[in-house]
Amino acid sequence: MKTGIELEEAVGLMEAAVSPLGAEYLPLTAALGRTLAANLTTPLDNPPFDRSPLDGYALRAADIAGASQESPVRLTVVDTVYAGDVAAVPVEQGQCVRIMTGAMLPQGCDCVLMQEKTDMGSPVVEVYQPLKAWDNYCYRGEDYKAGSVLLPAGTRLDAAAVGVLASAGLCESIQVRRRPSAAVLSTGDEVVAPEVHPLPAGKIYGSNAHLIWARLKELGISEVHYEQIGDDPAAVADAMARLCEQYDVLITTGGVSVGDKDIFHEALPLLGAERLFWKVKLKPGTPAMFSLWQGKPILSLSGNPFAAASTFELLGRPLMAALAGEPGLRMARREAVLATPFGKKSPGRRFLRGIYADGRVTLPSEHSSGLLSSLVGCNCLVDIPAGSGALEAGQTVGVHLMQDTEASGHGS
Repeated sequence: MKTGIELEEAVGLMEAAVSPLGAEYLPLTAALGRTLAANLTTPLDNPPFDRSPLDGYALRAADIAGASQESPVRLTVVDTVYAGDVAAVPVEQGQCVRIMTGAMLPQGCDCVLMQEKTDMGSPVVEVYQPLKAWDNYCYRGEDYKAGSVLLPAGTRLDAAAVGVLASAGLCESIQVRRRPSAAVLSTGDEVVAPEVHPLPAGKIYGSNAHLIWARLKELGISEVHYEQIGDDPAAVADAMARLCEQYDVLITTGGVSVGDKDIFHEALPLLGAERLFWKVKLKPGTPAMFSLWQGKPILSLSGNPFAAASTFELLGRPLMAALAGEPGLRMARREAVLATPFGKKSPGRRFLRGIYADGRVTLPSEHSSGLLSSLVGCNCLVDIPAGSGALEAGQTVGVHLMQDTEASGHGS
């Protein structure tokens, strides 16, 4: 087991220890936000026929050469075609078809004249403007051709991508990368469920399980289970075995430091798990631990609420990304100008909660790892390198975006 390692090494060890879970097939209505596991080719041209881009008249350019307001050309209207209909007759010399936007163009025409350039007469229409062949003419397959790659593997399905797939009639079985199911196990004799009332003396309400559960849900992990357990190592080992058998990944909080009730040092050996690392060079959340049991990853985080929240972002998200094969689940990194000072020195690497907007980051007034309320509204972690002194407003800092408003639609 490695101890006292850098964050980047810890992430690398986790990524090397797990493999993507593969793919699954979902209906299009359930695939929003998911990542394609394979290239999607289209079975048809789009549009599937030559179509009109406007309301007007489908006709032959040669028939209206020289047309003007002073010298209109008169054509016989032989049909009217609405979107979804098919013309009953072709366009021949001296004829036209009244046509609506999106409608299939009739045979024989080579352009479409907007209705504003006519008198909209019937059964004979006067035309006041000439056109060249293929003016206002949308070709079959203008958007994409049958057999072409519509969306490549790695594309994250946002609203536009879902619309594109629907336009190709692809809605039954979309192959996406499978996201892991997750269990959250919060430990501590001092912790009781929020449903317990009144609060017993000496106890606190547990927030970690709910926070990590909610964060996983926010990230698109649909199958998440959480539960609370006391500090008995054997009971914790049994619970871990049960949860690892049922879920792809287990995240625990509490019991990883060096106190009398930091029971994972006993519970993990009882389970027979292999511990890959313990203690990461960051604050808060130093005693984070990562283990494997029968190939299942177990990420154990500090019990302090903000420490659990921040190390989930820094370690839990890369782990989920590796299991899902979705790099987009990791936090994006940006540079930002610090809008508020931070007066403490940072002998070791430190992460602060912050609010990032328009290239600037503002810090809340409270930063204790045991305090959770000041995390509300924050959308980033400010990365302060080891050996930094007090920070002044106006300095440039690195930030990791917990809520990435700049996320693109494509992964890798």
